[in-house]
Amino acid sequence: MTLTTVGDGDVSPTTTPGKLVAGVSILLGVGLFALPAGVLASGFAEEQARSSEPPSPPKTVRTAANNFLNKRSRTCGVVSVVIVVYHLLMRSLILVLCGFLFSDLLLAQPASSVGAVAGTVTLAATGKPVHHASVLVLPLGRVVESDDNGRYQFPEVPAGRYTLVATVSGLSGDRLTVTVAAGATAAANFVLAISPLRQEITVTASGRLETAVETFSSVASLDTLELSTKAAASLGDVLDGQPGVAKRSFGPGTGRPVLRGFDGDRVLIMQDGVRTGSLSSQSGDHGEPLDPQALERVEVVRGPATLLYGSNAIGGVVNMITGHHEAQSAGHEGLHGYLSGIGGSNNGLHGGSAGLDYGVGQWVFRMGSGGQRTADYRTPVERIFNSAARTYSGQAGVARYGERAWFNLSYNTQRGTYQVPNAESGDHHEEEGHSHESVRLPFTRQGVRLAGGLRSLNRPIEGLQYSYNYTDWRHNEVSGGEIENRFYNKQGDYRLVVEQRRSGRLSGSFGGWGLRRDYKVIGAEAITPPVVQNALAAFVVETLTISDRVRMQFGTRLENNRFRPERLTSRSFTGLSGSVGINATVWDGGVFVANYNHSYRAPALEELYANGPHVGNLTYEIGSSKLRRERGDGLDLSLRHTTNRVRAELNYFYYRMRDFVFLAPTGEEEDGLLVAEYSQANSRYMGIDGRLQAGLHRNVWLNLGFDTVQAELTGLGTPLPRIPPVRGRVGVDLRAGRWSVLPEVVMANQQTRTFTNETPTAGFALFNLRGAYTVTTQHTVHLFGVNLFNTGNRLYRNHLSFIKDVAPEIGRGVSFSYSVRFF
Repeated sequence: MTLTTVGDGDVSPTTTPGKLVAGVSILLGVGLFALPAGVLASGFAEEQARSSEPPSPPKTVRTAANNFLNKRSRTCGVVSVVIVVYHLLMRSLILVLCGFLFSDLLLAQPASSVGAVAGTVTLAATGKPVHHASVLVLPLGRVVESDDNGRYQFPEVPAGRYTLVATVSGLSGDRLTVTVAAGATAAANFVLAISPLRQEITVTASGRLETAVETFSSVASLDTLELSTKAAASLGDVLDGQPGVAKRSFGPGTGRPVLRGFDGDRVLIMQDGVRTGSLSSQSGDHGEPLDPQALERVEVVRGPATLLYGSNAIGGVVNMITGHHEAQSAGHEGLHGYLSGIGGSNNGLHGGSAGLDYGVGQWVFRMGSGGQRTADYRTPVERIFNSAARTYSGQAGVARYGERAWFNLSYNTQRGTYQVPNAESGDHHEEEGHSHESVRLPFTRQGVRLAGGLRSLNRPIEGLQYSYNYTDWRHNEVSGGEIENRFYNKQGDYRLVVEQRRSGRLSGSFGGWGLRRDYKVIGAEAITPPVVQNALAAFVVETLTISDRVRMQFGTRLENNRFRPERLTSRSFTGLSGSVGINATVWDGGVFVANYNHSYRAPALEELYANGPHVGNLTYEIGSSKLRRERGDGLDLSLRHTTNRVRAELNYFYYRMRDFVFLAPTGEEEDGLLVAEYSQANSRYMGIDGRLQAGLHRNVWLNLGFDTVQAELTGLGTPLPRIPPVRGRVGVDLRAGRWSVLPEVVMANQQTRTFTNETPTAGFALFNLRGAYTVTTQHTVHLFGVNLFNTGNRLYRNHLSFIKDVAPEIGRGVSFSYSVRFF
């Protein structure tokens, strides 16, 4: 007789103590032993296999073997992926079924243990109710909106302790804690005010709504009013200066975010949770254009996010969210919308955006349009010719949100042009074939997206979400009025996520993802052949609530990437990513988070197949079809503190990358460009980033931010290229009623840790001054803003710019903005 069996020969436990031992054993075995052991064993097996490889056969034998393997590789690759994906999904299903079998212990909540939460949302200034405020209950992740009287309600909430957050664009997100008793309704009444300390909401970190404090990843979120004052045509310019985020550029229209030193194919850019389909990851002179005034929110996940989003997120994720429906999967009655305009000096900035959402019954209809233009900008010493940019966008969609089923169908289009300043100087300006004074890149992007899901399903499945996105990106490289190269990227990706029912300690999700990409370049400088890329992945992420103060998350992802180039060797890569993390409340408002993750990345197509001049990276690039997959092991530690007067965050990260792919200069020149070959070596990334917002007085707030990162090739001790220097930001927010004045100084240290042939940059300090006037009513938020930047007209250079030696950053200027959101 044991605790896990009763009677003679019983196979499964029936007593409560038996179920307790069995259930805990299964969960702890999977979370603490099986998953980490699998991740480590996988890496050990790979190293053993590599170290035991036999000597290379003679060239003739190797050629014959390669010919044979190439014929079989595609079939074998597909079969192996299907088999492994099947096993992974079966293990996920077993985990779910185990939770179902022990539901009375871990998952089930008796009907008598269910209560409710209800309350009101009002304005502090007037006491009037707030219409369509979003109220989020954590950790359930459920969202409702307040009605015309400011009332909201969450029915059927399991008994327990919960945190509720109410948010409205431009207003502080109040945060309350309630205890729900069985058969009772807990009250939580919110009072919203104008405040610099707004709750950061994210859906990107885990795939479900939560605040930045609750996440297992380091997340920053910029809301609509922060974005409305951004005078920028590229994503890199919008996010530059956020802790852990720098800007890589080849001019104002080509800025792309760099996260903790990671760039290019290692940082995934998304819109509404799907890939944008642009080519900004492949070249320094390819941009990620956007209209920041048309966005609801931009979320930045710093550090590996490979479990949910794949190997391209080995360095982090940036997600641009266009509307609150995208995150909440819920409709509304009546009219929502926005109207904004912006203008400025120095670079001739002007633009505007408008959008409307109209809800009737279960249907929501949406449309919007906008754009902005800039002329050549001026530095403190000269005008940078050919640095103008413009972009225009439009979108339309229809959605239906029922009690159990919902879908969202949308179409978006974007077009524009960004110009590329001359990357050369001196006598090279007029060298035949290398005059870039008039280089411009006109682009178009069209996309169709279908997303939907089911919810409130029967146990053990809570719901599911699906999405399919098709993007057609095209751009031309035009020099001297002639088209030199045409780029085409047609991409479709699909995703299915199954959510387990949360009712007790265990919650999670599992699913699959796939991608097909058809890439082609036509022109004299087409350095890569046409390539068809296919990808397939399966993943599972589980969260175990150990207590009210401690949660644990663990998961894994198996992914296969296949490249089929025209007339060159096809390649297939399969890799496993996994992570284990803990989120613990160590004091009231204080949270400590620790994560270990193992990541995998397949080489990008340009790393495999490039062969020719690549002006966008200022190199003559030579790829290698023999590259191996990258693998990384990393540790992230985070300490966070959030109260009504203080928000602080301190993050430390350490990543070791095996077979890291980088461009290695050969010392030769071809077509006036340095010849560089894609090679591999081990590397290390290490750094700290943090921020602080503190109310020193009711009308005085302190804003601090800083980041530092060191990255190098460990075997050679050589620093990696374009790593941002140590940076800091000190500002004060002075408030009086509806007025806000924000003087700040932005500092960067010199960067002398440079890669081969990379030039160092000097340190600098910039003084900026912003002002804002905010008006709130029951149904609207108005923001008038002014931004005086680089007030001292300081000459400085961005170390991550490919053309920093000939094109300093923008000089003194001022911009004005107005934005209204109505709901």
